Amino acid sequence: MNVQNNVLFLTGANMAGKSTLMKAIGINFYLAHMGFPVAATEMVFSVREGMYSSINVADNIGLGYSHFYAEVVRVKQAAVAAASGKRLLLMFDELFKGTNVKDAYDGTLAVTKGFAHYQDCLFIVSTHIIEVAAALNEEDNVQFVYMPTVMEGVVPRYTYKLEKGITEDRQGMMIINNEGILELLNAQD
Repeated sequence: MNVQNNVLFLTGANMAGKSTLMKAIGINFYLAHMGFPVAATEMVFSVREGMYSSINVADNIGLGYSHFYAEVVRVKQAAVAAASGKRLLLMFDELFKGTNVKDAYDGTLAVTKGFAHYQDCLFIVSTHIIEVAAALNEEDNVQFVYMPTVMEGVVPRYTYKLEKGITEDRQGMMIINNEGILELLNAQD
């Protein structure tokens, strides 16, 4: 990632390793900035003035925040920091997953395009809504990468290796079927 390619758009099936990759990047960035060893053979990075992430954002009953609203608040905090001119690393795992698919699509697209203009920042966004990628193709600074799945019959195997492009993997219903959920629910008939 650099000024010309500051957005990493990450896709992949459930359990393919997207969240784990983002956590590893964040932890290693933090450790490197502190001067500690990192869990990598080699790491080249530019100094950042901060890091924002939206990974495993929880609701907050005390504040009356739903999961979705808590995520919106976190994205707003990151946007304010990016707008201040700081050089940041911003990571968002499955933006707006706490709302309906249409709003999640629209929000993911709008926020990704918006952050892409802050070229002093590095931005990673993961999503299952791969249709957003087609709308981002016009953005020159977006890199498309994915975590592939290899199918062994009806059993998915995950490589945990990053590849260029956009996934076509969709195994959600297959996993639901593999677990026999529908059979259990239909057994009542």
